[in-house]
Amino acid sequence: MAKEWILNQAMNRWGLNKKNSVGPVSELIRKCAPKKLEDWERYYYEKIYPKEYLEELGKRLYVKITEVIQYEVAEVTEQDCINYMKEVVINRTFDGYQTEIQTIYGQLQNILGLSIKPAPDEWDRLYNVDFFIEVNDKFIGLQIKPITFEHTFEDYKWKEMQETTHLKFQKQFGGKVFIVFSIKVGEKKMIKNTEVIDEIKNEIEKLRK
Repeated sequence: MAKEWILNQAMNRWGLNKKNSVGPVSELIRKCAPKKLEDWERYYYEKIYPKEYLEELGKRLYVKITEVIQYEVAEVTEQDCINYMKEVVINRTFDGYQTEIQTIYGQLQNILGLSIKPAPDEWDRLYNVDFFIEVNDKFIGLQIKPITFEHTFEDYKWKEMQETTHLKFQKQFGGKVFIVFSIKVGEKKMIKNTEVIDEIKNEIEKLRK
């Protein structure tokens, strides 16, 4: 397992499995439509690259691991490891937190004063919901979309499509689903349809009663 991890990391790092190295294999195997492994192997060696080519790539991979990576590993000190642990756990966690509260749901969480949680994956598929707010054992759904989404799907009546799944959510969990459009101002995302904030507040109060 450890050996495979090293091989995979090195292969990805130097792009030896990319299209420009081995060809678009996902497309090629569909074109080949092999019944057996041998069919695909023969097709690749005859139509794409000869066996010797892959062997040469393997040799290049070996050099990268035994020369480049081995040299880099030897350069790592104990202090480097200590510093890196602090960097990841302290600095990057804080940076990630700061970025999180600057996002749309982070802004909403601060405005509403309630915890907003990511929706389970199946909710995204079934109800088109990204986040939810829990109020008195009921849930309010939130769907966050960049402003370009509205224009892209306008002609396809995406709103009607969404309404069907959002009504299912409301029936199942008791609270409405609100679509929050985001727009980028400089490097920061902002809520475009700010009127939705009052609508969410009203729904929260309704569920509290």
